[in-house]
Amino acid sequence: MLAIVGCCACQPKSQAPIAKVIPHELNEFGNTRIDNYHWMRLSDQQKNAAHPDAQTQDVVDYLNAENDYLQSEMAHTQKLQDELFEELKGRMKQDDESVPYLSNGYFYWTKYETGKEYPYYYRRANKEDAVDELMLDVNLLAEGKTYCAVAGVSVSPDNRLMAYATDYVSRRNYTIHFMDLGTGAPAGDSIANTTGNVVWANDNKTIFYITKDPQTLRNSRLFRYRLGAEAGSAQLCYEEKDETFNIGVGKTKSKKYIVLSSSQTLTSETLILDADKPDGAFKVFTPRSHNHLYRVDHINGVFYIHSNRDALNFKLMRTNENTTDEKHWREVIPHRDDVLLENYTLFYDYLALNERQNGLNNLRMINFKNGAEQFVPFAEEVYTTGFNANAEPSLKTLRYSYSSLTTPNSVYEYNMETQEVKLIKETEVLGGFDKNNYETKRLWATAGDGTKIPISIVYPKGFKQDGSGKLLLYAYGSYGNSMNPSFNPNILSLLDRGFAYAIAHIRGGSEMGRFWYEDGKLLNKKNTFTDFNDCARFLIAENYTSPATLFASGGSAGGLLMGVVVNTEPELYKGVIAAVPFVDIVTTMLDASIPLTTFEWDEWGDPSQEEYYNYMLSYSPYDQVKAQNYPNMLVTTGYWDSQVQYWEPAKWVAKLRALKTDNNKLLLDCNMKVGHGGASGRFERLKSTALQYAFLLTL
Repeated sequence: MLAIVGCCACQPKSQAPIAKVIPHELNEFGNTRIDNYHWMRLSDQQKNAAHPDAQTQDVVDYLNAENDYLQSEMAHTQKLQDELFEELKGRMKQDDESVPYLSNGYFYWTKYETGKEYPYYYRRANKEDAVDELMLDVNLLAEGKTYCAVAGVSVSPDNRLMAYATDYVSRRNYTIHFMDLGTGAPAGDSIANTTGNVVWANDNKTIFYITKDPQTLRNSRLFRYRLGAEAGSAQLCYEEKDETFNIGVGKTKSKKYIVLSSSQTLTSETLILDADKPDGAFKVFTPRSHNHLYRVDHINGVFYIHSNRDALNFKLMRTNENTTDEKHWREVIPHRDDVLLENYTLFYDYLALNERQNGLNNLRMINFKNGAEQFVPFAEEVYTTGFNANAEPSLKTLRYSYSSLTTPNSVYEYNMETQEVKLIKETEVLGGFDKNNYETKRLWATAGDGTKIPISIVYPKGFKQDGSGKLLLYAYGSYGNSMNPSFNPNILSLLDRGFAYAIAHIRGGSEMGRFWYEDGKLLNKKNTFTDFNDCARFLIAENYTSPATLFASGGSAGGLLMGVVVNTEPELYKGVIAAVPFVDIVTTMLDASIPLTTFEWDEWGDPSQEEYYNYMLSYSPYDQVKAQNYPNMLVTTGYWDSQVQYWEPAKWVAKLRALKTDNNKLLLDCNMKVGHGGASGRFERLKSTALQYAFLLTL
């Protein structure tokens, strides 16, 4: 032992980068903030320039220095990282494929081959002796690229042409391409600067797509384009002028209508167009009104409307296709205080509902002809379920997904006529996985205001509830997104090393209904943060863990959560992973030129209003960094991130390093090749997971 200590003592300690200080003054409502690291912010023009200017070079040099420091500090874990990577990769069935689903006379699926990073897209006609057709090889598209994402794969109604979109930068800014599926040849001009999504009109040659604002990346303009027309002949169909709204385009289940949706956090509006008359004008379904969210679908000559009008947890309405204004809507599924109507899908003979009650989802079917109801049965205490691919409305079977913290992702079919449940596929987990080696349960923590907060937890059998246990606590808690207790094969690498893993279903999500979201946003946002710390204290009090062995993680808005909890109660946590963290919330939300800012004001608040400014400033992780001890921290980001710009975590780390009073680890992992979602290849992204797990395990 003395020899080991002596060797460690004589090893040179790497020097943490110290970012230069250039004070930048920010003034709002008589309050002055000094941002010493504002200089780290680069424009897209600077990042894309052929030759970097002095500021760009300084920023890149600093980020590279942080990456070098990360490598130096984690060098002693390289063997463990390699072991973890092979372990994570080894659980993956490399020659796997998705379950084929039927749509318009063809079965569609994706397939992976051993050693390949990216999928192959296939289809097969729904007839005897049909052969598999390779539609798209993403591995071929990715050759020579450091990043490759494909989106919007869509086939024309006559099954002859295909659209798909590529992003080689990781800014979620896609270029649309067209292919003749008979010959494999290009079938039209490429269209750049889009969302990647394409909707076909029923004439098989007119498509609709949406472009992004080049500065803010807001989805704001809908275009109509006819394949074979002259380049640049696309027609603007609709432009959303309100900078707080984002638009999207789709098609109804009946394929009769093209649907344009415009929405923000509190309000939405739908416009429709007959898909047989693509040159026509879009018609407003019912006008937007503040605090009314609605979306529509169509089957059997009837529109169904998912609406929150006087219905916090949403209700389902219907109306004739010729009388779409709200005054004509009639109730199908009423509002219920204890049930959140999350989603629905339509068949010719059945209506399927995805409902959430007491934190768990249920699937309910209603027969259109006689009104008879039926529920899909579920046996586990903690699970997650939802609709899978149900593209063909003529079917009598509902395709749904199911998993739990111990049950791998599975695809089932439920026969709505016979009520038979059939397992189609359970994802194979290699490496000796046995679900019987683990236990999972639902716990309930009590928040400071008395609210009961659900926690989903999984741990290896034999886990000792004596306060010594290692535990990783995860949460998100924003945008009404529920963090479901689903299977994650990567977590097994922690469980098999003695960890427990828990998900805190804190306010800001919708796990307990829409009020759960409302109680964790805007001027109630602090409930999200205190809920997480209360869950941590509960797990400590119940002897699942201790501050010496409790770890926390969250990403994006969950990274903001991590930033707040380490400022407010750092003593609760041994270590924290903050992935692509949204930590400079006040400065970002004051700048409408930053991508994705304007339509976030109804989530966080608009800090140009003094009440929201003061409230947001009171918890803003970057602004509230102080001279105190912090847990060990690993912070990740991507240089090309379009959701949370890289400079937020970079500035945060620089400020933490300048002010914190401890000797704990503070590491920044900035991937210079990717954006918000990380690496695009299925193996490459596992290297980041291996790094994060090695960070936890060595603590």
